Amino acid sequence: MDIENKNYIFLHGLGQTAASWDKTFSILHIQNPACPDLFQMLKGQDINYPNLYSQFEKYCNGFSGGLHICGISLGAVLALNYTLGHLQKVQSLVLIAPQYKMPKGMLYIQDILFRFMPETMFSGMGIPKKDILSLTKSMLNLDFQKELGRLACPVMVACGEKDKANRKAAARIHNKIKGSKLYFIEKAGHEANVEAPEKLANLIEMFWINNSGL
Repeated sequence: MDIENKNYIFLHGLGQTAASWDKTFSILHIQNPACPDLFQMLKGQDINYPNLYSQFEKYCNGFSGGLHICGISLGAVLALNYTLGHLQKVQSLVLIAPQYKMPKGMLYIQDILFRFMPETMFSGMGIPKKDILSLTKSMLNLDFQKELGRLACPVMVACGEKDKANRKAAARIHNKIKGSKLYFIEKAGHEANVEAPEKLANLIEMFWINNSGL
């Protein structure tokens, strides 16, 4: 069964590129999913979250009709942020390994670790190390917890069962969004779209078939 051609947008995480969704797309029955390279949106601009969100908002607003958005990690933050600002445009939302309030302690430790890692370890992340450090620093004060109750569209929250850093946040987001669905993906860690693409694709597809008027 093919999902009809609507506006489906997939957002990759920090440390990923658009190609990180390829395995999931090979299983999903979606015609022409949109999958932007988030960091290409920032060419020529300072690398920080406000600039990234501004460019992503322009990208989404360029679609006519409603949107069905799926994001993982950084992509989930952007998807949540956009949906809260455009409640009438987003018709369904899939949040994978999400955070609604940035865990400052975890980001601080991550920042220290990144600073000691060689530049070569960041070669596949889409942007260099200095830009990753700049981006994560600019996200420290993000906090959407007071707004989660405003979401009215169908929402699915998912997280790899091995993703200890995000399991609690996923459960809390689910508890704060009335009617949302929560799934923990067996044997998957943080990058469920890479580590368990078939399981993730099946969850996403069934959610959209059941909850987005397909």
